[in-house]
This record gives sequence, C-alpha cells and structure tokens, in this order.
Amino acid sequence: MSQPSNQLRPNIGSVGELVPVVVPGASLPIQTDGKRLAALRPVVESLGLDYSGQLQKLKGKSWATVENFSTVGADGKVRDMVGIDRRTVTMWLATLDENRVREEHRADLRAYQAEAADALDAFFHEGGAINPSASVDQLDRLTNRARTQMEIIRLAEGIIDAKHLEAKARIVLARSLGEAPELDPTSRPLYAQSYLAEKGLRRSEVKSISGVFGKRVKAAYVLKYGVDPKKYPLEAENGRIVDANAYTEADRPLMDEVWDRYYAGVQA
Repeated sequence: MSQPSNQLRPNIGSVGELVPVVVPGASLPIQTDGKRLAALRPVVESLGLDYSGQLQKLKGKSWATVENFSTVGADGKVRDMVGIDRRTVTMWLATLDENRVREEHRADLRAYQAEAADALDAFFHEGGAINPSASVDQLDRLTNRARTQMEIIRLAEGIIDAKHLEAKARIVLARSLGEAPELDPTSRPLYAQSYLAEKGLRRSEVKSISGVFGKRVKAAYVLKYGVDPKKYPLEAENGRIVDANAYTEADRPLMDEVWDRYYAGVQA
C-alpha cells in the first residue's frame, strides 16, 4: 500500500469540470474532480479560513494527501487546483474547532463534519468513478442507482428545464461509466448563490443579497426572452424542497449585468 503524500504532485488523467457533492445542511457543496479529490480552496474559504495557512498545515501532516489537478472552467480554460483525497478531507475536518470559526460559518462546519464523510464516500464508491477492485454488489448498487436517477430525470421532462435535465443526465451517465461528464460549458447549471459566492462574499452576505439578486436576474431574463425562466427543485438548508429559477452558464452575462449594476460596490 502506498503511503500518503503531503507534497503537491500532479494528478494525471483526463481534464473535466468540477463536480459538486452536496452536503446536507451546508450552504455550498464540496467541489471535486469527479474521481477522488476535493478542491481545497473552495471549502476552506467557505468556512472563512485562511487558505494558505490550512494548506501549509496539511502539507505538514503525515496522513494528508495533497495533490494538484486540472479542471475546465465555464470559460473553457484549464486551471490548476489543489485537491485533497477523501481520507484527508475526513481527517482535516476533524481537526477544525467550531469555536474557532466565525459564527456565520459554524453551521456549515457542523454539517461538513457530520455528513461530509458519508456524502463523499457514497459519491466516490457508489455515485462516482468505478473502483477497479469494486465487488459485484458494489457495481450492482452503482448500476441500480444510475438507473433510478435516469428514470427520475425522464419523469421530470416537461417540468424541469430541458437544459438542466440534459446536464444532469450526462453527469449520471458519466459517473456510472467512471468517466468525467462531457458537458457543453453553456449548458452547465448556474446557481445564483454559487455565483454570489464566486464574488468573494461571505455566507451571511450571500444570504442577505440572494433574494433580491434572484428577482433582479429573473426580471432581466424576462426582459430578454419574454418568458419566465424554467424551474428546478432545490433543497434548502432546512431540508425543504423549493422551486428555484433554472439558469445555465449561458445566462451568466445576465447575472454579470445585474451584479455590475447593483452590487459591484459590495466587494471589499
């Protein structure tokens, strides 16, 4: 068995988009390479922690595996990121003291610590890349899960935006085959809260702004296309399912227009 590495080393393989792993109770998903690594910076910054400090801490731990991997952004450009494997995610989260995290980030940390290990384990071993040593039972569970997900997607036709359904179907198929999903960058789902988080806003600021921001983006969408955006079901922090407006990367310019007009001054 190879020993964990705490030195940055390249992760050789196909370059794909980041794949989110939703953690119940957390405001943002954990971003992964769709195979075995979780992107470190997004989860560190979502908890209000210093990225450089956490990276150096991990590089000094014998149990930590820290690697570089490449991902394709919404603009089609390839970017290098630092990732940690499933084992390291679990160990690292266990080292974090919620009393040393700002109040607005504690709910996320509790959710990650309570659920991230199970969520990531299910993703990597049942919903993600196929382990070459997987047992027949594991492969059967993976196949059945993919079949069930595809049936749900089929039943949602005409209810949920077709572009979202296509993207979800491609992700399900890719996971069941152990491959990275092939998505048209413009069809990739775009969520208002994720967009605001990309702007460097704190979780509390995202919560404060997202409601009005969403209404303004919807108004801009209606003005441009003459119809309301389609809906998709989204699980809220309290577990309640709500209907959210369905946008894709093709709608990013609309969000940019709203941001530039009303919120650019919010950035520090």
